[in-house]
Amino acid sequence: MKKIKLILIAILSFTVTVAAAQQSEQFVKIETPQGSCIVKLYNETPIHRDNFIKLVKSHYFDATTFNRILKGFVIQGGDQDSLYEKGRTLKPQQKWIAPEFNTALFHKRGALAMGRDGNAAKESFTTQIYIVDGRKYTDAQLDAIEKKKGVHFSDTQREVYRTIGGTPSLDQDYTVFGEIVKGMDWIDKTTAAKVDKNGNPDNIVWMKLTLLTPKQAAKELN
Repeated sequence: MKKIKLILIAILSFTVTVAAAQQSEQFVKIETPQGSCIVKLYNETPIHRDNFIKLVKSHYFDATTFNRILKGFVIQGGDQDSLYEKGRTLKPQQKWIAPEFNTALFHKRGALAMGRDGNAAKESFTTQIYIVDGRKYTDAQLDAIEKKKGVHFSDTQREVYRTIGGTPSLDQDYTVFGEIVKGMDWIDKTTAAKVDKNGNPDNIVWMKLTLLTPKQAAKELN
């Protein structure tokens, strides 16, 4: 009986592992007045991925905007920080979720991540997102960030930060859960918008988010 039980446990573990490995990639199309881009969601961050998909399906983000555009840093949208302030009545969708840090997922240009307040646990706001614009960094600058934050950048990450850019100072502080895989020029178009000194755009930058079916994704990425 004990042997049979062990075999069943092994089979179950194998099945779960295979199912996880076969998890299909999911893509979301982001449309704004400036154009559109396609983001791939990481399966390595299932809590953030599933939360995002749920809100996209319910069109939650379609009622929000990209309200903070900081060229050379990030394009932030969804609910603003003020909507999470102590004392406010939160909507059912507004929560904090545990971080899903993965050293292989980093703030390269085009990365999709979730914002948060200054909570010690580094939990994310469920309804606030940002896309990285960033800038290029030298090895000396990356060395300084490593020393200050106690993080380590792999050779691959260093190459990306040197040649493509990003915001390495945010690594392991904010959860990255996806990246732009098509339409990277959307970042340039969006950061070209006129903003005030706080990054608030002069004209509303609405957003429409659509979860693509596998057929739609294949067509968009072709």
